[in-house]
Amino acid sequence: MMPAKLTELSPAKINLFLKIINKRKDGYHNIRSGVTLINLFDEINIEKSSNFEIKYIGNFAPANNKFDNCIISRFFSEFNVTKPDYKFVITKNIPIQSGLGSASSNLAAVLRILSKLGYKNKIKDYSKIGADVPFFIKNSDSLIRGIGDIVINQSFPKYYFLIVKPVTNCLTSKMFKEIKSKNINFNQEFDINKITEYDQGNDFEISVNEKFDEIASLLKFLNNLPNVIFARLTGSGSCIFAAFESKKNAESSLLIFKDQFPDLWFKIVENNFI
Repeated sequence: MMPAKLTELSPAKINLFLKIINKRKDGYHNIRSGVTLINLFDEINIEKSSNFEIKYIGNFAPANNKFDNCIISRFFSEFNVTKPDYKFVITKNIPIQSGLGSASSNLAAVLRILSKLGYKNKIKDYSKIGADVPFFIKNSDSLIRGIGDIVINQSFPKYYFLIVKPVTNCLTSKMFKEIKSKNINFNQEFDINKITEYDQGNDFEISVNEKFDEIASLLKFLNNLPNVIFARLTGSGSCIFAAFESKKNAESSLLIFKDQFPDLWFKIVENNFI
């Protein structure tokens, strides 16, 4: 018997580093990135219904409760998957257009739900519907290569992060279009299946610092917080984060940040939380 209700958590991620390797002939870019899961979650609840429906609610839901370019709707149409007779209600706690991977994570969570409903997965490559989807399907810390289709198990240190969402939004497709060939200078000999000394920083920060004064200013502020290990853009933005060794240090810096930027969204999260 099919369950009447199901709930699945959909975690956010942080890119500890992100390097752009080259532009491919098909127009996509090869990247390499160290990606870690954090304890910030969207929540997906499904309930038996006479019709298939997707509804978004929560702090970061669209005004009409629907996304125009909904990755879940695209999945069912582009991969010709039969829609189940369930209503999907997705509570959006993760900021959108933020580099935290919420859309890809939501789709991966839906795939886990479909598996519980008895759907057989015959699809081998999800990377072109969302570069982060294969990572969230694997759902563990990883080194990502290619266009997101190569996912390699990787352990990262324990961090506490102060995440900040600027007013600015960054659409991934537009951010990739901003990449200039002259700024791609990664030595492809080091694009290997393990972390190297060259895996530092986020290459999107070059264009973000040129284009968005708000993000550039916030990054500078985070980098000057006491006891910060490093501060960085995650994904293609717009969220930025500061990493700390202890929760106490993160909370102390939060008070400093909150005093200067009380109107921005911010949160302390951690990786390696299970």
